[in-house]
Amino acid sequence: MSNGPVRHRAPGRTPPVQLRRTRAVVASIPAWVSAVVRGLRAPGQRAAPFIASARAWLPLLVVAWVSTAHADTLHRFALIAGNDAGGADTRPLSYARGDARKMHDLLTRLGGVAPSDAKLLLNNDAKDFLLALSELEQRARAAQARGERTALFVYYSGHAKDGALRLGDSRLAFDALKRRLADAPVDIRIAILDSCRSGALTRTKGARKAPAFDVESGAARDARGVVILTSSAADEDSQESDALGGSYFSHHLASGLLGDADRSGDGRVTLFEAYSHAYARTVADTADSSAGPQHPTFSYDLAGNGDLVLTDLRASAEGLVVPGSAPAGSYYFVDPGGLVVAELDKAEDAERRVALAPGTYRVKRRLSDRLRIGEVEVTRGRTTVLQEPRLKDAPFSDDPVKGAARDRGSWWAFGLTGGLQSFFDPEVRQSLFLSVPLFGAEAELHDYFRRDWIWGFDAVVGGTKSVLALPTLAGPAYRYSVVNVGTSLTAEWPLGRVAPFVGARVAYLVMNRRFDDAAFPDQHFAMVSPGLVTGARFRLTPRVQLTARSRLQYLQYTVDAQRSLGYWELAALLTYEP
Repeated sequence: MSNGPVRHRAPGRTPPVQLRRTRAVVASIPAWVSAVVRGLRAPGQRAAPFIASARAWLPLLVVAWVSTAHADTLHRFALIAGNDAGGADTRPLSYARGDARKMHDLLTRLGGVAPSDAKLLLNNDAKDFLLALSELEQRARAAQARGERTALFVYYSGHAKDGALRLGDSRLAFDALKRRLADAPVDIRIAILDSCRSGALTRTKGARKAPAFDVESGAARDARGVVILTSSAADEDSQESDALGGSYFSHHLASGLLGDADRSGDGRVTLFEAYSHAYARTVADTADSSAGPQHPTFSYDLAGNGDLVLTDLRASAEGLVVPGSAPAGSYYFVDPGGLVVAELDKAEDAERRVALAPGTYRVKRRLSDRLRIGEVEVTRGRTTVLQEPRLKDAPFSDDPVKGAARDRGSWWAFGLTGGLQSFFDPEVRQSLFLSVPLFGAEAELHDYFRRDWIWGFDAVVGGTKSVLALPTLAGPAYRYSVVNVGTSLTAEWPLGRVAPFVGARVAYLVMNRRFDDAAFPDQHFAMVSPGLVTGARFRLTPRVQLTARSRLQYLQYTVDAQRSLGYWELAALLTYEP
C-alpha cells in the first residue's frame, strides 16, 4: 500500500514545465498585445523587435488558445445502476438505489451529461444492464462519426460476490465487464463500482490502493483509455450507513463532486480530485467500524493528456457559497429528510462553493464545545451566500448531522390527524353508520422492532347529526358519533423526502346514536375491526412530516342480523419528532 500520492505520466504527455509555460503565455496575452501595438506605432527600428517577438510567440499562443478552448469538449454518456437485491444468498441493501439516483442527478445536473444520454436502472438485471450499455455505445459511435470525442461513465451500486456483480438473481462477471469496457467505442471509459470486494476488478498491473494519484495535465483533450474506481479492496466489504442514508464511498464521492473535493478552487472537480477525496473520507469514516477500514482502489490505463473534469460547479446557477470571511472548519448540509447531502471542509480565508440543488437545508458547524446551527434557502437560478453569523449556538444533543435521530435506537413521533370515515354499502351509510369526519391524535414508535418499521397508536373521534327514517312519518333527530382507537404496524421505504409505507391495523370502534326524543332509547354498538393501511410520508423539515394515508377495515355487524361490512378512511397526519 502506498504511503502517499502516486504520480504517473502517460506516454506522450506534455511535461509539467511546458504546461506552466503555456499557461503563463495565455496569462500574458493582454500585456503582450499591448506592447506589440505600442512597438508597431514606434518609428524606425523600434518595431522590429516586437515583430520578431510576434513571430516567435504566435505559434505558442495559437496552440495555447486552441488547447484551452477545446480542453474538455466531450460528448458524455452515463449508465447508472442501483440494485438493492443480490439474490437468495445475500441480504438486501438499503441504499443502493438511492445512491444511484444521487449519482444520476449529479452527472446530469453538473457533470455535462444530457438527460437523454443518461440511463438510470433501478433493480434491473444483468440483461437490462448490457442492453442499456449497448444503446449508449451506439450513440457514442454516432457521435464519433460526427467528429466528436466521447466519454462513458458506468456507475454501479449493489452486491458483488464470487467475482461478479449480483443484479438480483442475475450475474455479470468482473472479467466480462472489463472486456466490455475495454472494447467500448468511446475515447474515455470510467467505471465506478460501489460493491463488496469490487477491488478484484482492479487486480491488474498498475492497480493501486492509495489515497491519491495525479495525472499531470490540466485537461482531457487527448486522453484515451479506461479508468476503474472501486469502493473497496478485493478482500473488503463495502459498508452502508444508516446515519448517512447511503454507502460511505458513494456519499463521500457525491459530496466531493458537489464541491468538497475542489481543492484547487477553480470551480471544477476532476476525476482524481474526487477519488482522492472519497478515499480519504471513506477510510476515516470506516476505521472504527465493526467491519474494519474500507479502502477504495483505482486502476487506469490512459494515454494522452488526461485529468478529466467530472463536475463543473459553475454549470448550475444555483448553489451555496461559503465566503472566505467565514470561520474555518467542517460544514455539514442536511436535507429536509434529516440526512447529510454534502460536507465542506473550509480553510481559513478561502471561499468555497457547494453546488446544492434548490431547497431548504440545515447547516451545522461543529466547534469544540458546541454546535453552530441554522437554515439556508437555496433558490433556483441564484447563488446563495452563507451568512455564518446567523447560525445559532446549540448543544451537541441537537446535532442533526449524519442522521443523529437514526442513531438513537427507537424513537417517538407525535401528531394530529384529520380525515373521513365512510362505509361502502350505500344503505348502511344512509341509515345505520353515517359518513363522518374524524379528528384525533397519534403516537408512533419508530425502529422498535427493526429499522423502518413503525408501531402506531391512534385515537380519533367523529360525529354528525341526522334524522331517523321511519316507514310512515319523519323520525326524531339524533346525534351520531364514533370513537375509533387502534394500533398499527407498518413498514416504510425511505426514498429521500418521501417514504411510502404499508401495514396492518386493528381498531376498536364504539358507535352511538343519541336521540333528541326521550321516547327513543340511545343505541350503542362496539366491535373489533381489523384492516390494512397504506400511504406515504413527506418530510417537510428534519423533524416534521406530513402523511397521506388510507385504511380499509372490516366490521361484523351482529345486532339484528349477521352482516359483514367494510369501510374506508382517508386521513392526513402531521407529526413532530421531539
